[in-house]
Amino acid sequence: MDDVVKEWVAFSEMDLKTATHLYETMNPRPLEIICYHCQQSAEKILKAYLIYWRIRPDRTHDLRLLRGECEKIDDTFLKVADECERLNPYSSQPRYPMEIEIYDSDASKALDDIEIIFNFTKDKITGGNISAKRD
Repeated sequence: MDDVVKEWVAFSEMDLKTATHLYETMNPRPLEIICYHCQQSAEKILKAYLIYWRIRPDRTHDLRLLRGECEKIDDTFLKVADECERLNPYSSQPRYPMEIEIYDSDASKALDDIEIIFNFTKDKITGGNISAKRD
């Protein structure tokens, strides 16, 4: 894994850890910020995968689009379609008052979703047989 990909993965992991920390330690929980960091983590890990394959990702926050680009390389990305769909609205709406109503259960589900997306995608980048197919 080259340094650029490692940096994208590290930034994704930092968003994931931030969301987890906020959920576990703050009271009241900043639900909007937790969900935002979950979406950001997903966006960055999907972009890391594309960069791994030497594809310049679109400048977008749309997880559906990014996942679709990943799926063109590896059709098993369909497995994380639902998770990406649920996280997608958190890219910008939670950053502004009264745009979206978020409950604790939403933040909990967002954390579950990003764990799945992050682990699935990181395994694709660092896993054994993927590097054999890469240029």
